[in-house]
Amino acid sequence: MLEELSIRNYALVDSLSLSFESGLNILTGETGAGKSIIVGSLSFLLGGKADADVIRTGCDEAGVSAVVRIAAANADARNWLADRDIDIEDGAVVVRRNLKASGRSSIYVQNVPLTRSDLADLMGMLFDLHGQHDHESLLRKDTHRRCLDRFAGIEGEAAAFNDLFTTLAEKKKALEFSRNSERNREDRIELLSYAADEITKAALKTGESRELEAEAQRLASFEKLSREAESAAAFLFDGEASVLSLARKARSSLEAASSMDESLAAVCKRMDDLYFEAEDLSGELRSYRDGLSYEPGRLEEVEDRLGLIFRLKKKYARSEGSGEGRAADETGREISVEEAILTYKTKAEQEIEALSQSEENREKLAAEIAALEKTLVSKAAALSSKRGEASQKLGAQINAILQRLGMPKARFAVNSASKGKGPSGNLICGPWGADDVEFLISANPGEPLKELARIASGGELSRVMLAIKTVLAESDAIETLVFDEIDTGIGGEEALAVGEYLKKIGFIKQIFCITHLASIAVRADNHIRVEKKDAAGRTQTTARLLSGKGRREEIARMLAGDSAGAAALAHADDLLLKYGEPLKTGCF
Repeated sequence: MLEELSIRNYALVDSLSLSFESGLNILTGETGAGKSIIVGSLSFLLGGKADADVIRTGCDEAGVSAVVRIAAANADARNWLADRDIDIEDGAVVVRRNLKASGRSSIYVQNVPLTRSDLADLMGMLFDLHGQHDHESLLRKDTHRRCLDRFAGIEGEAAAFNDLFTTLAEKKKALEFSRNSERNREDRIELLSYAADEITKAALKTGESRELEAEAQRLASFEKLSREAESAAAFLFDGEASVLSLARKARSSLEAASSMDESLAAVCKRMDDLYFEAEDLSGELRSYRDGLSYEPGRLEEVEDRLGLIFRLKKKYARSEGSGEGRAADETGREISVEEAILTYKTKAEQEIEALSQSEENREKLAAEIAALEKTLVSKAAALSSKRGEASQKLGAQINAILQRLGMPKARFAVNSASKGKGPSGNLICGPWGADDVEFLISANPGEPLKELARIASGGELSRVMLAIKTVLAESDAIETLVFDEIDTGIGGEEALAVGEYLKKIGFIKQIFCITHLASIAVRADNHIRVEKKDAAGRTQTTARLLSGKGRREEIARMLAGDSAGAAALAHADDLLLKYGEPLKTGCF
């Protein structure tokens, strides 16, 4: 229930705060006073679209906030808030929405930021706003199905059916795609098999390319390498003046000297180390020199092998890396070329296996589709049965209300017809079941039932909407209904009947209604007059709660356009006396 509404810099409103009660809240005022601005600001707070044009001229920002009480019975709204860790304080939440001139808006519920979509979801559980043109929604058949399902209490079942229908459609699409892509599958298997075979035949070893690169460099420089090795050998151990020969002579002399002077013992020891190191080095160099050999054709073999590896790298490995012998994995980590190529082979073999099983997968998918179709048909039949039963009850209740709303000869019917059966004999199902639901009406005796779209009078359509709202009021948890000029196209006894039914709905719901008819306004539990005034050279919309004399004068103005005329005031007194007293509670 809406308890407080605050509007700031919205359209013609400078600053306005209103408090509301349960029951029937009526907003009246002269044409152009700004009644619809208040409803518009409420629509904005409910998550409706808005652009910077709604910001009051000369201001940078508009804002609307409200204190909304959440009934204990409204489990959907309470669970929605709990799922988002939004606490309800003293049974209510504060909702705020601001819009800047830049077009950006901010939305908060209990200081928790939300998106506009989230706001619309939450407020849709709390408010039902029926605008001046919303009766046109009755012309859409999808609206008829939703109304019937809500009345029957099967909205959850219908939503579950829709989920199942969507899943089935997706699986059918996947199966069709699999069948259509069979040729592509075969081509892919052939391509991957060739790659895996090519890599297998290469018999790669991790680190092989780096070893081959080193060998290729050695073979390409063999003559110079051999020459330099011989030169190094000559200096180190070959010849009288070699390092080893000189070290031997120096060692012998130091040994003799240290026998005569013990202070040379340390020097002698270091000389021993130098000699033995030279001797070891000579042995290694001698082995290396003696092992040098040149195999004709080996360089060509190495280069061919390297060429194969790097061709494979170009085809199957990522090119990132710090050298010819390096590559990168999917995360960018540096690995050897051989690792990258072998990884590709592993993945190719895995994909081949998966693709090879596609026939088996298709059979499995087809079996799942058959099971889902069977379940879908069963659930569709259950929905159809419940809709058929509910359509009779809904039609009867709406007909009873239409008689009270000045349409005693009207016949309203809810037609819930099967979509028929397919070639296989199964029910034909759509996203919401196997039924085509449509509201039909005959406004005059002897006339056949027709589509609502063929009703000529907007007033008749408005009364049908009110009848539906009245019936559904008891079957949902929405606490507040907003009617923006529900009285379009009606008057006299019809208006009295509409006022009576608005009053009755007010026993179980909070009602907001903008009206131009005094016979509806006199039913108000809370009567608010909206006015347009000039202040400091600017026009602004204001509102105030009426009682006593103020309400009497407003009813007179609505009757005759004269709030002070004796006849109008007398007529207002009659209406207030006759219809202004609270109705006794009771069923519809």
